[in-house]
Amino acid sequence: MTRKTIKVDLLARVEGEGALKIVVRDGKVKSAEFNIFEPPRFFEAFLRGRHFAETPDIVARICGICPIAYQMSAVHALENLLGVEVSGPLRDLRRLIYCGEWIESHVLHIYMLHAPDFLGYDGGVQMARDHGAAVTRGLQLKKVGNEILQLLGGREIHPVNVRVGGFHRAPRKRELRPLAEKLKWAREAAIETARWVSTFDFPERERDYIFVSLRPADEYPFNAGRIVSNRGLDISAADYDAHFEETHVSHSTALHSHLREDGGSYLTGPLARFNLNFDRLSPLAREVAREIGLAATCRNPYRSIMVRAIETIYACDEALRVIETYEEPDRPFAPVEPRAGVGYAATEAPRGLLYHRYGLDAQGTILDAQIVPPTSQNQACLEEDLLDFVGGFLHLPDDDLRRRCEQTVRNYDPCISCATHFLRLEMDRS
Repeated sequence: MTRKTIKVDLLARVEGEGALKIVVRDGKVKSAEFNIFEPPRFFEAFLRGRHFAETPDIVARICGICPIAYQMSAVHALENLLGVEVSGPLRDLRRLIYCGEWIESHVLHIYMLHAPDFLGYDGGVQMARDHGAAVTRGLQLKKVGNEILQLLGGREIHPVNVRVGGFHRAPRKRELRPLAEKLKWAREAAIETARWVSTFDFPERERDYIFVSLRPADEYPFNAGRIVSNRGLDISAADYDAHFEETHVSHSTALHSHLREDGGSYLTGPLARFNLNFDRLSPLAREVAREIGLAATCRNPYRSIMVRAIETIYACDEALRVIETYEEPDRPFAPVEPRAGVGYAATEAPRGLLYHRYGLDAQGTILDAQIVPPTSQNQACLEEDLLDFVGGFLHLPDDDLRRRCEQTVRNYDPCISCATHFLRLEMDRS
């Protein structure tokens, strides 16, 4: 029996710390484990006993890259419980701040984390020596997303302006106008980004995924919609726990999510959103998608970098729409009164579906909280990708094989810290 182990102790260019171990026996991949070894962070426990109004500021600390997703899921779940509906300009401002987060997160991943895999560099800094103009474009584009966060959230990292019912302060129209000109440049830069990444050399690998994402009635999903799949699932966030379950595995401090019906894995994130909501993209985003070779259905996870670029175009388009139609609200938030009950919500973080559930007592004290991040939901699917795809790369030298494994993980842009950072890959080949 021949045996080989490929081991990567720390996986680079991902958010958080993790490792990868792949065992090969007689030329076939026997097992693949994506190990998340960061310690538990106990945010759900921190929330118990706190007043619900503190929630947006607490959950924003879960992630420095996508704090808005955590804030939006939290406020929507609490508003679901408290019977509050946020509409009009306040709802549009929530879409605008989500646009800012998608732009800065997607562009960070495209330029600094994933593009080096396709161009053969160890990282963005090395890539910048030969692709300085592209990296500069990416950094300027990311800055536009950060400026949206700063204006609406009060600051770029761990924003403080979001509250249950709306915002602590709504921007004036004159404050948004300078963003419009920057977003027009950003939209063109995003189109150039899509054309740039479409020239990369993509492995021809596909799987018949179960895609899961939100699907709103008449818009591309950010913070509302039914939870749907390409296999007929169509539920509200309140029914999430009835259809999905989390289990412990010995090699990870993150929970694995599966479908209760058959225990199968599923995929959330850009590829799922794109496949389930292609008709909800803006006309420009659809036009550029077709131009760069993306049909309405894409099952090649390595092309997710192209989908992220299309979603960046959409986010710029949507941000411009909100700014151009914005009317200052009479007040920055809807009034809320505490009451006992349970509230549910799911929103679309840049990396995928993010589910929150909260239970309150009559005084508004949090009795229970459940937070299911995208990385936990995707972890089982990620390991299946490795099992399915690595066998096709075994002819490669070990260093090239390790890089291909890391690239496969980075297709997911996993936020390991959110799920409980670098990849340790251990390859056992014989």
